[in-house]
Amino acid sequence: MNEYIKEAGGLPAAGPYSQAVKAGGFLFVSGQLPLDPATGGIVEGDVRAQARQSLENLKTVLETAGYTLSDAVKTTVLLAHIEDFAAVNEIYAGYFQGSCPARACYAVNSLPKGALVEIELIAHRD
Repeated sequence: MNEYIKEAGGLPAAGPYSQAVKAGGFLFVSGQLPLDPATGGIVEGDVRAQARQSLENLKTVLETAGYTLSDAVKTTVLLAHIEDFAAVNEIYAGYFQGSCPARACYAVNSLPKGALVEIELIAHRD
C-alpha cells in the first residue's frame, strides 16, 4: 500500500498533491520550490539561495519519510534561466558528493510563485 507524505516539516503542498509518495522501496518527492517554511514565501536572495532552500526542503521531506539524500537515485532540476546552471551546480555539489544520483536539468518558461529553481527527487531503500 502506498504511503502519502503531506505537510513535511511544516512545508504545505502548494496545490492538490502530496509532497511525496512511498511505493515499495521508492519515494517519489514532488518538486520543491525554495519556500521558507516559516513564511511560505520564496526565500530572499539569488538562485544560489533558492537552490539551497529547495534542497533543504527536499531533505526535510526525505527525513519525514525516513530517507536521506544518500538514498536519492534521480533528481530533476527546473530552472527559470539556463544561465543559472553553473550556480545551481555549485550548491547542488555540496549536497550530493561521491556517487551522485542520475539527473536531468531543464530550462522552463516560468516556475510557480516566480521561483528561479525547483527540484524533484526519487529515492530508493531496500
